[in-house]
Amino acid sequence: MRRASFEDEAVDYAAVGATQARDLMQYPPDGYTPSQDEFRLGSGDERFALASAALLTWGLQRACGIEVTDVHPGTGVQYGGIAFDADGTAVEPIEAHAEQRFAEDGTPFITAGTTVTLSGTANGEPVNGPHRVIYVVEEPTYVSLALGTMEGDPESGEQAFTIEQREDDSVWITVRSFFIPTATKYKLVGALAKRRRKQLNFAYLHALLPSRVG
Repeated sequence: MRRASFEDEAVDYAAVGATQARDLMQYPPDGYTPSQDEFRLGSGDERFALASAALLTWGLQRACGIEVTDVHPGTGVQYGGIAFDADGTAVEPIEAHAEQRFAEDGTPFITAGTTVTLSGTANGEPVNGPHRVIYVVEEPTYVSLALGTMEGDPESGEQAFTIEQREDDSVWITVRSFFIPTATKYKLVGALAKRRRKQLNFAYLHALLPSRVG
C-alpha cells in the first residue's frame, strides 16, 4: 500500500516516514540502500537556533547551491504512523497537525505536506525534481524534517535532516536516508550511486557551518 502525506500528489515510494525508524540502517525498506552521517556544527543555544531556523526555511538546500522553486505550503498534516484497533487490525494512518510558524525575519517555516521543486547541483551531484515534506518535528533541543521524492529525481526515496543540541551542549546535524536509483546511469553503475550519496551528504553536512549560516 502506498502512503502519501494526505495530499493529492503521492511520493514515488511506499515506505513513507521510514527515516524515523531506529533500525533503518539494519533493516531498510526492501531494495533500498540506507545512509546515515553526522557532523558537529558547534555548540550553544545560539548555534542550535540559527542552524534550526536555516533548516526550516530551506537554508540548507540554498547554501548547497540548490535552487528552491514552486513552493506550495502544506497543511501541516503529516504521517504519524499506523493506528490499530483492539483486535490488532491496522486502521487509518494517524494524522499529526502542526501550526504554521515563522522565522524572525518573517519567513514561514516549512510545514508537512509542502511540495517544492529542487534544481541544481550540490558538491557536483545533480538534485532535480519535485519533493514533498513528509514530516517536521520541533522540540526544544531537536529539529528534524524529511523530504520524499516525487517522480523526476535521479533517485527514489526519503531523506531526513536533523539538528540536535546534545547534553554536552554540542550541536550536530545528522543526515539519514534510504534511496534506490531511478536514473539509468545510476542503475547500471552502482559505484556512481554510492559516490552521489557520499558527495551529497558531504554538502548537506557542511552547509550549515557557522561560516555559512549566522
